[in-house]
Amino acid sequence: MSDDYTIRQFQREDIRAVVNINKSCLPENYPDQFFLGLHHHAPKSFLVAECDDEVCGYIMCRIERGISSFKKAPVKKGHIVSVAVRHEYRNKGIGTQLIRAAIEGMREYGASEFFLEVRKTNEAAIAVYENLSFEIKRVLKGYYRDGEDAYLMARQSGLDEEESDTGEQTN
Repeated sequence: MSDDYTIRQFQREDIRAVVNINKSCLPENYPDQFFLGLHHHAPKSFLVAECDDEVCGYIMCRIERGISSFKKAPVKKGHIVSVAVRHEYRNKGIGTQLIRAAIEGMREYGASEFFLEVRKTNEAAIAVYENLSFEIKRVLKGYYRDGEDAYLMARQSGLDEEESDTGEQTN
């Protein structure tokens, strides 16, 4: 297994691989149309990682308008909906690079801050997000279907990011 990987925009023919990664890595699963709808509305921020000539990870995002998590003013926000890397490809920095590339894609749509929800127990993902300048803004009680709480994490555009090659399950 090679440490080499590439990141590129999702294409419709990637749907089976992305859905399979979602089902094998995360407890929150979505129908194909959900993935395709996010791709339709923000294709520059729906990315896949390829390892050894196959899709080994993905990130999908959407652009929303809302109140800033930092200055209580209306802003365009990038929402990281889901990101996952196949187990055998974790701890190679793939998840971190998917997030960085998606942030750049969301900036192209005018997003000035970015947010996500993450399980409170997912310490590896929280560490990755913190290394990328996300901060915990609040707890979302019972956010997940199984009743687990989530952290709402957010960051502003333009923050310096530390290099991180840790933890790849980030949702």
